[in-house]
Amino acid sequence: MTNIASNNKQVVEEFWAAMQTNDFKSAGEFLHDDYILEWPQSGEQIRGRVNFVAINENYPAHGRWEFTVHQILAEDDEVVSDVGVTDGVVTGRAITFSTVRNGKIIHQIEFWPDPFEPPAWRGEWVEKK
Repeated sequence: MTNIASNNKQVVEEFWAAMQTNDFKSAGEFLHDDYILEWPQSGEQIRGRVNFVAINENYPAHGRWEFTVHQILAEDDEVVSDVGVTDGVVTGRAITFSTVRNGKIIHQIEFWPDPFEPPAWRGEWVEKK
């Protein structure tokens, strides 16, 4: 991994560590002034640090958010993270593609895949975890 990729990976690791504190203003400090977050599944985007902080502070959570980083991969300015998220009631998994510029996250595309029961026809060849 190049030094640039290592530094950008560290930015994203520190972003998720800040998210873990539930101090979303601190997490927002890792975002570039021109930050945009896209949620393709709902067709929404969040533009700017202020809106990112506000949506996280106003989310109707059932408790503190807990973030479990499963994996982070980096190549040049692009960093991909696989993170488990729960508030004790709601549990999800975020796959986030981040672009880092000048030590700040400028763009993210985030997918929140919902779990589903596997089709029975595959049962012969797969194991359920």
